Amino acid sequence: MKTVAMRNVSILGCGWLGKSLAISLLDEGYSLKGSTTREEKLELLQVNNIEPFIIDISSFEEFDDFLQSDILIIAITSKDIDGFENLIAQIENSSIQKVIFISSTSVYARLNKVMTEEDEVLKTPLTAIENLFRENTFFETTIIRFAGLFGDERHPSNWFKNGRKIPQPKGFVNMIHKEDCIEIIHEIIAQNCWNEIFNACSNHHPTRREFYIMAKLSADFEIPEFEENEGYEWKIISSKKVQKVLGYKFVHDDLLNI
Repeated sequence: MKTVAMRNVSILGCGWLGKSLAISLLDEGYSLKGSTTREEKLELLQVNNIEPFIIDISSFEEFDDFLQSDILIIAITSKDIDGFENLIAQIENSSIQKVIFISSTSVYARLNKVMTEEDEVLKTPLTAIENLFRENTFFETTIIRFAGLFGDERHPSNWFKNGRKIPQPKGFVNMIHKEDCIEIIHEIIAQNCWNEIFNACSNHHPTRREFYIMAKLSADFEIPEFEENEGYEWKIISSKKVQKVLGYKFVHDDLLNI
């Protein structure tokens, strides 16, 4: 394993989370490369001092220059297993030493219990992709399973519009603010914390009914309608591990005060 000081980062997917993450890492003195799939976004990356690249992993092109970094952060929503297999083969032949793969707590079923990293996950393309990274020995990977993302323009008051009823009102909310997402990634890099799987979710789990009523009223919308589901399905995502291992304290840990 190479021992070069890890100050060069490539972020695959500079969208809602990735671009803000890139800017925050630049502020900490890292050198940044960032990718997008859209030509019109290249200039936006460049003006933020992010070296821009057009990359679509499904294209099976060579990404040599983009992968000339120490750390790769994968922040795309693609579930293209073949595309990821090709990407991993290229990572193996690059200077990348460490990978952060951003996954989702959607890998857990609603089993009416608290879910930890030790619990069984669903068999989906996402968990198959997670395993591709977990099993690779050419580089070290930490997987972060983020809960529902919110922050900035992504506000829960804008969800469930046009008369859509909100399902499972007695279930519980699992959410995390963008600021906490970024801070957790910073801590993983700073603490050199690799070969781990972390759930990342606020400790606060109000019911879906109280959360969405609060969200809608806070934006001067009408109180939303809810489905009256007979089946009661829920899960609560535990973030105890990320708090214990990284010593992390959530910035936004009151979801009724967002």
